[in-house]
Amino acid sequence: MEQQSEKLIRPGVPAMDEILGTPFPVLDDGFVRVIDYMGSDAAIVQAARVSYGAGTKKRHEDRGLIRYLMRHRHSSPFEMCEIKLHVRVPMDTWRQWIRHRTASVNEYSTRYSIAIDAMRKTSPGEWRLQSVSNRQGSEGCLDAGRGVHFTKAEEELQRAARTVYEERLAAGIAREQARKDLPLSTYTEAYWKIDLHNLLHFLALRMEAHAQFEIRAYAEVIGRDIVSRWCPLTWEAFEEYRLGAVEFSRTEVELVRCLVEGRESEAVELARSAGLLPPEGEPLTRNLEREEVEEKLASFGFRIPWRAAPSS
Repeated sequence: MEQQSEKLIRPGVPAMDEILGTPFPVLDDGFVRVIDYMGSDAAIVQAARVSYGAGTKKRHEDRGLIRYLMRHRHSSPFEMCEIKLHVRVPMDTWRQWIRHRTASVNEYSTRYSIAIDAMRKTSPGEWRLQSVSNRQGSEGCLDAGRGVHFTKAEEELQRAARTVYEERLAAGIAREQARKDLPLSTYTEAYWKIDLHNLLHFLALRMEAHAQFEIRAYAEVIGRDIVSRWCPLTWEAFEEYRLGAVEFSRTEVELVRCLVEGRESEAVELARSAGLLPPEGEPLTRNLEREEVEEKLASFGFRIPWRAAPSS
């Protein structure tokens, strides 16, 4: 590689510099704010071209390259960008967040410091009901009139837990033990540093419609209010090829081909051979993969052949 003698200048993104340190509110008492960042759309393009030159390509060419990288899942150029966020989040939501093991994390210590005096509160109309078809999901909300009882009970529980915690501290009990009965609704804070490739993977999972509401709220803010300013060309490509895209398996592609060509009976046999349907003559039982296939086909306006009433 040819040596470059000119002095390198650290590039910045004016739209990001404007929001450094500014908290974006999330939920009732949470926030996300940018502490630092490195790189931009230009850094992604630069890495992909293995070049130190700046401004050597037109914007539309940079856009085309970033879209190509996103479309074909070439991830390493996106790893050239990093961001450090300061987040304030309920502990139960943080449990889900921290499962993404691709970031560097430093969390507020309640063993060293007094726990943050804030807890996530639920209004009467926000109590979600357990989904009957998804064990880890919710579906609809409890009637707000009935929710009043649970909101009041929540307030009493949180107040009692905080009172007991503070009484223990006042009595000289160690913070590491005094904290043990604090509810998971208690807010915690952390610095979270991650590269753009892994951040986009986090957002693809946590902005998805089936993600839990609370973590989805944080993902929406990070994506639409921060990443879109930081790397707008990348964000555009991400929305196009990840958030708004539908993936098809090999079997799903063949099913679509059968349905387009009017070969519905072959589509049924294909679904059966792939394990999406029970043996002929047996009733349909719940099959998560089949339900996902049906959802994709229905979104394109296809009639689901194994759901159609038999002709007389």
